[in-house]
Amino acid sequence: MNTEQSAEPHYSNSKCLISTPEGKDLKNGAVKRTPSSKFKRVHSNFKSPLQVPESAKVSPAEEVAELEGRREQLDAEIAQLEVEGCRVEELEHHIDMLHEYNDIKDIGQSLLGRIAAVRGTTTRDLYSHFGLELDD
Repeated sequence: MNTEQSAEPHYSNSKCLISTPEGKDLKNGAVKRTPSSKFKRVHSNFKSPLQVPESAKVSPAEEVAELEGRREQLDAEIAQLEVEGCRVEELEHHIDMLHEYNDIKDIGQSLLGRIAAVRGTTTRDLYSHFGLELDD
Protein backbone atom coordinates (compact mmCIF):
# COMPACT_ATOMS: atom_id res chain seq x y z
CA MET A 1 0.00 0.00 0.00
CA ASN A 2 1.53 3.28 -1.09
CA THR A 3 0.74 6.12 1.35
CA GLU A 4 2.51 8.81 -0.67
CA GLN A 5 0.47 10.78 -3.14
CA SER A 6 1.99 11.68 -6.43
CA ALA A 7 1.98 15.36 -7.25
CA GLU A 8 2.35 14.63 -10.95
CA PRO A 9 -0.74 14.78 -13.15
CA HIS A 10 -2.15 11.50 -14.37
CA TYR A 11 -3.75 10.77 -17.70
CA SER A 12 -6.76 8.53 -18.02
CA ASN A 13 -7.42 6.16 -20.89
CA SER A 14 -9.03 8.96 -22.90
CA LYS A 15 -5.88 11.12 -22.54
CA CYS A 16 -7.66 13.89 -20.54
CA LEU A 17 -5.75 15.47 -17.71
CA ILE A 18 -7.09 14.48 -14.29
CA SER A 19 -6.42 17.05 -11.58
CA THR A 20 -6.43 14.79 -8.52
CA PRO A 21 -3.20 13.39 -7.08
CA GLU A 22 -4.08 9.77 -7.82
CA GLY A 23 -6.35 10.47 -10.75
CA LYS A 24 -9.08 8.28 -9.24
CA ASP A 25 -11.38 10.90 -7.70
CA LEU A 26 -12.78 12.08 -11.01
CA LYS A 27 -14.40 9.89 -13.61
CA ASN A 28 -12.33 8.98 -16.62
CA GLY A 29 -12.29 11.81 -19.07
CA ALA A 30 -13.51 14.42 -16.60
CA VAL A 31 -11.64 17.69 -16.58
CA LYS A 32 -11.65 20.14 -13.69
CA ARG A 33 -13.14 23.42 -14.89
CA THR A 34 -13.20 26.99 -13.72
CA PRO A 35 -16.59 27.94 -12.28
CA SER A 36 -18.86 29.24 -14.98
CA SER A 37 -19.75 32.89 -14.82
CA LYS A 38 -21.47 35.45 -16.99
CA PHE A 39 -18.44 37.68 -16.48
CA LYS A 40 -15.44 37.38 -18.77
CA ARG A 41 -12.79 37.13 -16.10
CA VAL A 42 -13.73 35.14 -13.03
CA HIS A 43 -10.40 35.52 -11.27
CA SER A 44 -9.72 39.17 -12.10
CA ASN A 45 -8.54 41.80 -9.63
CA PHE A 46 -11.11 43.66 -7.56
CA LYS A 47 -12.37 46.85 -9.17
CA SER A 48 -14.14 49.28 -6.89
CA PRO A 49 -17.54 50.53 -8.06
CA LEU A 50 -16.57 54.00 -6.83
CA GLN A 51 -14.26 55.10 -9.58
CA VAL A 52 -13.03 58.67 -9.76
CA PRO A 53 -12.61 59.76 -13.36
CA GLU A 54 -9.26 61.26 -14.26
CA SER A 55 -10.92 64.57 -15.17
CA ALA A 56 -12.44 64.87 -11.67
CA LYS A 57 -9.12 64.58 -9.84
CA VAL A 58 -7.98 67.91 -8.45
CA SER A 59 -4.51 68.84 -7.37
CA PRO A 60 -4.01 69.71 -3.69
CA ALA A 61 -3.26 73.34 -4.59
CA GLU A 62 -6.54 73.64 -6.52
CA GLU A 63 -8.43 72.02 -3.65
CA VAL A 64 -6.91 74.46 -1.14
CA ALA A 65 -7.81 77.41 -3.37
CA GLU A 66 -11.38 76.12 -3.69
CA LEU A 67 -11.69 75.69 0.08
CA GLU A 68 -10.32 79.17 0.72
CA GLY A 69 -12.88 80.60 -1.69
CA ARG A 70 -15.65 78.72 0.10
CA ARG A 71 -14.37 80.04 3.44
CA GLU A 72 -14.44 83.62 2.16
CA GLN A 73 -17.99 83.09 0.91
CA LEU A 74 -19.11 81.78 4.31
CA ASP A 75 -17.38 84.64 6.12
CA ALA A 76 -19.28 87.09 3.90
CA GLU A 77 -22.57 85.36 4.74
CA ILE A 78 -21.77 85.51 8.46
CA ALA A 79 -20.95 89.21 8.19
CA GLN A 80 -24.24 89.82 6.38
CA LEU A 81 -26.19 88.01 9.11
CA GLU A 82 -24.41 90.03 11.80
CA VAL A 83 -25.32 93.26 9.98
CA GLU A 84 -28.95 92.10 9.99
CA GLY A 85 -28.78 91.71 13.77
CA CYS A 86 -28.27 87.97 14.19
CA ARG A 87 -25.95 86.86 16.96
CA VAL A 88 -24.19 83.51 17.23
CA GLU A 89 -25.51 82.93 20.76
CA GLU A 90 -29.07 83.58 19.59
CA LEU A 91 -28.69 81.16 16.69
CA GLU A 92 -27.30 78.48 18.99
CA HIS A 93 -30.29 78.94 21.30
CA HIS A 94 -32.71 78.54 18.38
CA ILE A 95 -30.88 75.43 17.20
CA ASP A 96 -31.09 73.92 20.69
CA MET A 97 -34.81 74.68 20.81
CA LEU A 98 -35.32 73.03 17.41
CA HIS A 99 -33.52 69.90 18.62
CA GLU A 100 -35.77 69.75 21.67
CA TYR A 101 -38.87 70.25 19.51
CA ASN A 102 -37.81 67.45 17.16
CA ASP A 103 -37.19 65.09 20.08
CA ILE A 104 -40.66 65.79 21.51
CA LYS A 105 -42.25 65.38 18.08
CA ASP A 106 -40.48 62.03 17.59
CA ILE A 107 -41.82 60.81 20.94
CA GLY A 108 -45.33 61.92 19.96
CA GLN A 109 -45.08 60.11 16.63
CA SER A 110 -43.93 56.97 18.41
CA LEU A 111 -46.86 57.15 20.83
CA LEU A 112 -49.34 57.65 17.99
CA GLY A 113 -47.88 54.63 16.24
CA ARG A 114 -48.27 52.47 19.34
CA ILE A 115 -51.84 53.64 19.93
CA ALA A 116 -52.66 52.90 16.29
CA ALA A 117 -51.20 49.40 16.62
CA VAL A 118 -53.22 48.70 19.78
CA ARG A 119 -56.44 49.99 18.22
CA GLY A 120 -55.77 48.25 14.92
CA THR A 121 -55.99 51.44 12.90
CA THR A 122 -53.64 53.77 11.06
CA THR A 123 -51.88 56.81 12.41
CA ARG A 124 -53.66 58.84 9.73
CA ASP A 125 -57.00 57.95 11.35
CA LEU A 126 -55.65 58.92 14.76
CA TYR A 127 -54.63 62.35 13.49
CA SER A 128 -58.24 63.16 12.67
CA HIS A 129 -59.44 61.54 15.93
CA PHE A 130 -57.16 63.77 18.04
CA GLY A 131 -57.76 66.86 15.90
CA LEU A 132 -54.27 66.95 14.41
CA GLU A 133 -53.33 67.90 10.89
CA LEU A 134 -51.14 65.64 8.79
CA ASP A 135 -48.63 68.48 8.44
CA ASP A 136 -48.08 68.57 12.23
